[in-house]
Amino acid sequence: MDLQNKTIVITGAARGLGAAMAKRLAGHGTQLALVDLQADSIADCASACEAAGATVKTYGANVAKEDEVVNLFNQVVADCGGLDGLVNNAGITRDALMVKFKDGELVSKMSLEQWQAVIDVNLTGVFLCGREAAEHMIQHGSKGVIVNISSISRSGNMGQTNYSAAKAGVHAMAVVWAKELARYGIRAASVAPGFINTEMVAAMKEEAKERIAGTVPLRRMGEPDEIAQTVEFIFQNDYVSGRCFEIDGALRL
Repeated sequence: MDLQNKTIVITGAARGLGAAMAKRLAGHGTQLALVDLQADSIADCASACEAAGATVKTYGANVAKEDEVVNLFNQVVADCGGLDGLVNNAGITRDALMVKFKDGELVSKMSLEQWQAVIDVNLTGVFLCGREAAEHMIQHGSKGVIVNISSISRSGNMGQTNYSAAKAGVHAMAVVWAKELARYGIRAASVAPGFINTEMVAAMKEEAKERIAGTVPLRRMGEPDEIAQTVEFIFQNDYVSGRCFEIDGALRL
């Protein structure tokens, strides 16, 4: 795909990986529809993307709410004249052990609220955005691309029953969509980052960051732009579809 003037929606775009992907794609002269819970939280990212050469519009929406997602994509298409790409990046964590015992006594367990909050945003939100994006792409005859941001936690990570389940589902949906939507010329894929040096990680104590980096064979955490480069590659290579790209410094072998 030639990205110039293509309309691409990125959810969770205010910071972290979402902002990095937006800035990377902005350099191709894209039309970016940047989405987060509050539209005003995207201002800094939007300014950086405009400076890089993109046309930018910002939107506030909760991806876990069906009516908000439907309205979001209708508005994007009305504003931009079509839709060519979606990066499903919005996500949250609510980490906890499924059950925790001490001296034979139950101390805590993952609540249904913790489970449901993550599933609603990280899995249902991806489904809703993917569904609406596909509908508009097909209606407008766009040979578009959908990229789901998964995680190496999709293989199972202690303390993340909810997150791991959602991220495994996110990858599985990309495979299904690649098969279902190929007849329309629409591609789908997923990216599974490892430990990435986002703002949240940057705020950690140095010893904690060093400990995390020490678990990675490349002996460092990844940078947000390295994930963005992978997303850029998926968009640009027209024979990529249905695969998950694990960008983790060889952490998962």
